[in-house]
Amino acid sequence: MFECLMKQARDDFDLTEPSHQQSVTKLADDFIEAGNDEALSAVLQGAGVPLEAKMAGLLTKSKSWIRVNDKPVKLGIVFAMWGEQNRLKPKSSENPHGENSLITKLEQLDWVAHGSSIDWHLYAVDDGCPHGSGDIARQVAKGHPLGDRVSVISLADALPATDGPLRNLASADDSRKAGAIILGAMHAIEDGVDAVIYTDADSSVHLGQIGLLLKPYLEEGAPVVLGNRKHADSVLVKEGARWGIGIKVLRHMQRMIGDAVFSKGILDTQAAFKLYRSDVLKEIIADPTVYDFSFDTDWILAALKQGVSIEKVPFAFIDSAAESASITQGPMTTWETLLFGLEKQVRKYGFAVGDAAAMGEVLREEIADHHDLDKIINHLPAELENAGEDDYGNPELMSAEALRLWIRERLAL
Repeated sequence: MFECLMKQARDDFDLTEPSHQQSVTKLADDFIEAGNDEALSAVLQGAGVPLEAKMAGLLTKSKSWIRVNDKPVKLGIVFAMWGEQNRLKPKSSENPHGENSLITKLEQLDWVAHGSSIDWHLYAVDDGCPHGSGDIARQVAKGHPLGDRVSVISLADALPATDGPLRNLASADDSRKAGAIILGAMHAIEDGVDAVIYTDADSSVHLGQIGLLLKPYLEEGAPVVLGNRKHADSVLVKEGARWGIGIKVLRHMQRMIGDAVFSKGILDTQAAFKLYRSDVLKEIIADPTVYDFSFDTDWILAALKQGVSIEKVPFAFIDSAAESASITQGPMTTWETLLFGLEKQVRKYGFAVGDAAAMGEVLREEIADHHDLDKIINHLPAELENAGEDDYGNPELMSAEALRLWIRERLAL
């Protein structure tokens, strides 16, 4: 039965095509109808499995669990909008990258949670978008039958704030995603949700997968559950970043500075598919370290500081690269934010010790900004030439002081 369904599955997935969205959920429903989870798992782990079938397998696990779960939960799903004016609209000749993303999210959530004990609400937050993403989202929600399940919020309306989590954020222009995510979380917590999931504004994460996050939260009591695209059972389709060989240097620095995170096996820190129990999150966002897109590690470090357990789950991610803000701003600007944000965070939470502290000093003292990163990204020290995922951050491979000398030599040229 499963082999027959597999033969009909696609080996590609276009986020702009509604038919692809409908096809993958139809396949998941067919898998569920066929039953026999063990047989399905065996087939999906075989060779030559089409992409759509792998995605449907994860959706099947999510929806199958939600169907048998009898524990009620009130869930808030938060995402930030900046420059999303095209992806919020449907695909057309004038809008070739349109994903109809808000409606897609609504329909995915309705598909997976309909008739279940899961009560959900979307919080879409305009992060100071100059193209009116918030207004577009309001119009989209207004015209859809599930529109009452969406709250569209503008960060600019909440600023300046004299107290609370946003008190140190001067304006929406000073936020780089985190301000909006924090505001959305604040609204969700005020509305009495049990847990908050945050995702991206695009359709890269099929929200029919929320059961993957909810299972360890409800069954095992895990207060924090992180999606992990590096898991062997995950589906990851991502355009190759056009970074030079020096990306190994940046990853080595990142892993050493953030050893408190990466040594716990949390390797996919930036995945936009995470769940936080509301009481834990309320404490985390009470005093944010950053308001930029390095906030993922800020929240993880804060959770580790609280001493709460963190679980990781596989999920499917299809890159939505065409309209990505990170492409607009440039990869080294992205890495500047991630590295300096992480370094600031580990110092705040008391994790800047030993080699982590030493590499943090190298970053602060030797790298001024993304212009310096641009100068090293196409070069690589001999010590890191053969480095792989398991080697990054190992001071025995290349110490902080050795990297300091190499950076000085490169920047002096």
